[in-house]
Amino acid sequence: MKKKILILSGGISKERLISLDTGLQVAKELKKNDYNVKISEPDKNLEINIKNFKPNVIFNALHGQFGEDGYIQTILEKFNIPYTHSGVIPSAIAMDKEISKKLFIKNKINTPKFFSYSYNLKNSELINKINRKLKFPVVVKPFNEGSSVNVYICNKTNLIKTLNSIKNYKKIMIEQFIGGREIQVAIMGNKKLGAIELKPKRKFYDYQAKYNSKAKTQHLIPVDLPKKQLKDVLNIALKAHKVIGCSGVTRSDFKFYNGKFYLLEINTQPGMTKLSLVPEIALYQGISFIKLIEWILKDAFKKR
Repeated sequence: MKKKILILSGGISKERLISLDTGLQVAKELKKNDYNVKISEPDKNLEINIKNFKPNVIFNALHGQFGEDGYIQTILEKFNIPYTHSGVIPSAIAMDKEISKKLFIKNKINTPKFFSYSYNLKNSELINKINRKLKFPVVVKPFNEGSSVNVYICNKTNLIKTLNSIKNYKKIMIEQFIGGREIQVAIMGNKKLGAIELKPKRKFYDYQAKYNSKAKTQHLIPVDLPKKQLKDVLNIALKAHKVIGCSGVTRSDFKFYNGKFYLLEINTQPGMTKLSLVPEIALYQGISFIKLIEWILKDAFKKR
């Protein structure tokens, strides 16, 4: 009899809908292949659901805060049941853009310049600091969100208004804007799975460009890069995966500009929806969706 899989999806982050979609897609594929599957929210009934269902493994399909930042991973550790993707510390590091970027810099991985901002400067002082350290335009983003939630490209005219609109974060990142091409790389354990290029019709690869099919983002695979440059970006992604201490599948987001790759961030729990990139990269490499899911599940057991 095939293993019992508990899928965690939903949650309370701003990526709840994407998580629900990921959970449904994974469940549908596993059920088609005769697995015993149950979907659970990470709510007050989680412990009861785990004890009653007695899963062999937990597939963590949560995204965003409380799902891929070490929080749910800490809770899952007490059950002593294998769970997918990265553990507590790598999840927390990868989700915190400031800590992860400092690690990238320390390990000589190219990443856009940035500084943190806690609404502690006068508007004129902030603009002067940006002119001095980064130049306009800049990217404004929270430190601990995924899927480009509340990410904005700002110039002098819309900066302050944008900052005020996301003031509830208390502390945000102001980052050098890098133009150029959007390249995403998938890593599968210690294997460089492959890359894909995105051509959004929108201003950049934002939440709508990622998840709304009407946004008509172009997915280009294979990526039109010389062999050496393609090898370089795959190697950088694997290095970042190892530096953070990730396990399972990760997806690293790059910009390619003036012959250089800039690592924006690493995602420890990439989506598994119909528009998701890791399944698309895997399929191009001859790995079906079910084989990808089964690999992720098998990898979970290696951590125990």
